[in-house]
Amino acid sequence: MPLPRYASLLLAAVGPVMAEASRVDARQADGGSSSHGGQAGPTSADMESFKYYAYLATVLASTVGALLIYHMVIRLVRYIRTITCLSNDGQRYFAIPSSAYAWIKQHVLYAPLFRSRHSSETSGWDLGVLPTRFQSMFLAGYIGSNVAFCVVSIDWNGEQKQMLAEFRHRTGILSTVNMIPLFIMAGRNNPLIRLLDISYDSFNLMHRWFGRVVVIEAVCHTAAYLIAKVKADGWSAVVAALNRGNFLLGGLLATAAMAIILLQSPAMVRHAFYETFLHLHIALALLAVVGLWLHLKDLPQMKVLLGVVVLWVAERGVRALALVYRNLGHARTRALVETLPGDAVRVTLDMARPWTSRPGQHIFLYMPSVGLWTSHPFSVAWAGDADPSGEKGMELERQQSKSSISLVIRRRTGFTENLYRKAEQAKGKLVLTAFAEGPYGGNQDLDSYGTVMLFAGGVGITHQVLHVRQLVEGFANGTVAARRIVLVWVIQSPEHLEWIRPWMTTILAIDRRRDVLRVLLFVTRPRSTKEIHSPSATVQMFPGKPNVDTLVALETENQVGAMGVTVCGPGSLADDVRGAVRKRQGVANIDFVEASYSW
Repeated sequence: MPLPRYASLLLAAVGPVMAEASRVDARQADGGSSSHGGQAGPTSADMESFKYYAYLATVLASTVGALLIYHMVIRLVRYIRTITCLSNDGQRYFAIPSSAYAWIKQHVLYAPLFRSRHSSETSGWDLGVLPTRFQSMFLAGYIGSNVAFCVVSIDWNGEQKQMLAEFRHRTGILSTVNMIPLFIMAGRNNPLIRLLDISYDSFNLMHRWFGRVVVIEAVCHTAAYLIAKVKADGWSAVVAALNRGNFLLGGLLATAAMAIILLQSPAMVRHAFYETFLHLHIALALLAVVGLWLHLKDLPQMKVLLGVVVLWVAERGVRALALVYRNLGHARTRALVETLPGDAVRVTLDMARPWTSRPGQHIFLYMPSVGLWTSHPFSVAWAGDADPSGEKGMELERQQSKSSISLVIRRRTGFTENLYRKAEQAKGKLVLTAFAEGPYGGNQDLDSYGTVMLFAGGVGITHQVLHVRQLVEGFANGTVAARRIVLVWVIQSPEHLEWIRPWMTTILAIDRRRDVLRVLLFVTRPRSTKEIHSPSATVQMFPGKPNVDTLVALETENQVGAMGVTVCGPGSLADDVRGAVRKRQGVANIDFVEASYSW
């Protein structure tokens, strides 16, 4: 099969480098004997190997290009829809679904890999997030391409030493090359997030799968060497090679670190001991890079590893510079921490520099006195200069105008537990030094939808509040397409309403709010029926869990224009909303967005 023209040119440029890599690798692994017999140019095996490198690069580049075109078209459609619907209360044209696109959304884009489970636990087992069918198709193509690269065209019936040497060469190079997208996807400042409008959560899922491939290829690379060496010269030769230098020692160190990362990566382990997992994960990743540095010291593949290191250092450097700029100015960022009913705290950050926030964004919060150097992600619940508690809170000298950012943090374990206890010991209120990294996210724009449903479970309401404010204000000002907005919030107790009471009071006072916004509150564990009362026709409270399918069905019957449905909450709620939206594809023009942060 002929190569693409650019790949042929690339082969001509790097073919000699690949040949040299093969020769050096063979000398290092086999005690100085060259597997290429001193040939000056690339061998047929080198040419064949690079052909599959090129195909793999083509697959990844083509996928990125196709996604970029798709999201550019989607953005254009949303922009046109917004402009068209500003003065159009009916929006009938945009309520009609495209049958082909509806089928794709129902069976590919929104569909979990199996049945209905995407994020929820299975019979009490925390199995993590399963990829959607579209994500699974991409991963199948990526994994299949890697498998093909590793095994195709190798003479498996030939001499075992030569077969293992070629297999070792391919798996080793590919494991190193795949570290480039692996590290890109791990970064909070991943440029593809904004470019492709794909969430960090999705890239995090891809990062985990790419990592598994890197580890498996590294293990295969090491196993191929050990099998050949032990069969030829015994284990004593392996020990002797370890004593001769850092080449083999570095490789084994990197493989061991990667294997441990794989063993401690299952969702049950990550979620049960998250902070321990995170520190160990970073330490092992650094150890793997150091080991590879020793292993590849005299190999041309060192340039690939150097690229990985540059990417990692650059991303961390950008984060550090932004952290300093955001939080250190004429004054420092300070945090007012207040305890709230329902085992939660409200954190109001008085930023050192002005901050512009969009709905749906999150930050990473550092509090050295609580969590040392660790950072944790939290949705921006409110942004503005007003103190949400209605009090001064912090008696800090203000030499310049500062923005205020508010978070609501539910008490869990680790950092959140320590923060809650510290605030409780200070009689419910204290001021701490803090650093806010971000903002991140906020790529999802709901302005073009005539009907918007926002589902939230528990503290997931923090993701939705700013969306509601922007949509209600936009309706009053005539700057959004929204004509029907429904906020559905599922809470365990009415006391959780205190988490966002000051902000909802502000929203409910916006001009013409009653014409567009309805708030449905579902209390799953009320202490008595007296706690359940509806303040008005547009703000209603109900006992028990909501029937998500019924709520979505009722809204589609009265739908205005295109409909956007977003959810932030427990996995079971997100899966229920996803299922209800999928069921109505082809009946209504309805889009689905899940806001989540998995690890």
